[in-house]
Parts: sequence; C-alpha cells; structure tokens
Amino acid sequence: MAALVNHLEARLGRMVGSWSAAEQSPPGTPQVGYFTGGALEGVQSFATVGLFSTPLVSRTSGRHQHLELLGCNRPLAGDEYGPFAGVLEYVSERLVTSGDAVLRGDVISLPMPLAPGSVLSSLYASSPVYFDDDFAEVVVENGTTVSVVWLVPIGPSEAAFVKEKGWPEFERELVRQDPDLLDLRRREITL
Repeated sequence: MAALVNHLEARLGRMVGSWSAAEQSPPGTPQVGYFTGGALEGVQSFATVGLFSTPLVSRTSGRHQHLELLGCNRPLAGDEYGPFAGVLEYVSERLVTSGDAVLRGDVISLPMPLAPGSVLSSLYASSPVYFDDDFAEVVVENGTTVSVVWLVPIGPSEAAFVKEKGWPEFERELVRQDPDLLDLRRREITL
C-alpha cells in the first residue's frame, strides 16, 4: 500500500489522518485518508486507501476495475474537515456492496447536499483533471493498476444534464464555463 500512499501524497500533500470504516460497514470498505498541503493551494483532499483491493466490475466491459476515490474542497468556515470523509465512506460502501465500478460520467445521488447552504447533492465521476495526467493511475506493489476517480460535487440541474446530454457534453460545458469545482457552495453552471 506504500506505493498508493506515496502516489496520493505526491499530489495531495501529507496524509495527516485517516478514518477507518465503521464497524457495521461491509467487508472491503476502505479507510479514508485526509491530506493537506498538496499541489492545490488552500485545498483539503480526501481519498480512499485500500478500495483497490476489492475488484469492482465495469458494467460496460465486464472487466474488473481497481479504484480509489478522491474528493477535494476548499475548507468551510466552522467545519474543520468538511463532508468528504463521510461521503467517500458512503460511496465506498455502496460500491463494495454492489460490486459495480463507478465509471467516468456516472452520477451518484447523495441523501442530502454536501454542505449547509449548498445545492450540490450529487457526485460526478471524473478523471482528476486539476492534477497532472500521471495522477489518474498508479501501479501498486502487487502489479495492479489502480485508477483514481475524482468525485466532483454537482447540483440537480447539472446531474439532469449529464443524464440527458451525456458526460462529454457536460465536460465541454465545464471547460467553457470554468466553475470552481472545489467550492462546495458554488452555483450550478448555466445549462
């Protein structure tokens, strides 16, 4: 697991803490690491550490996928860690229970918005494009290639747009409008 942690720390900063899966979590639910001081100034990052050891199946190819999930945000005043530790545990539990991989362009609905005063209540699965291209994959000690999936908070109209128009069109709009995807209280883009 050292190769994975080194890979994450090279971009996200030092892992300064972690949360183990809750006792009642399904087997295979990973811990969630907390990283600060990384390549994105003023950003805190959270990533699963160990999800890759549960092979998940791609619904499009039928192949096993080995994944780690990433969530990043600018800290919220009065909330030291923000929502991502719990959110990544929630999503991980769903994945290990279903055995299904999350794929680029997938939208995951959450039971509530990510932060008070926020409309962002879903997550969009993407490549970690705010980082260098090599961050998207890492080969760990046993030779397994692990993909890093960035879970980007999105709002209801954005989620509906992805489902209706598809992820390539949504990503074109993100590039065109360039919202701050690290702001948990951002407004939805105009669609």
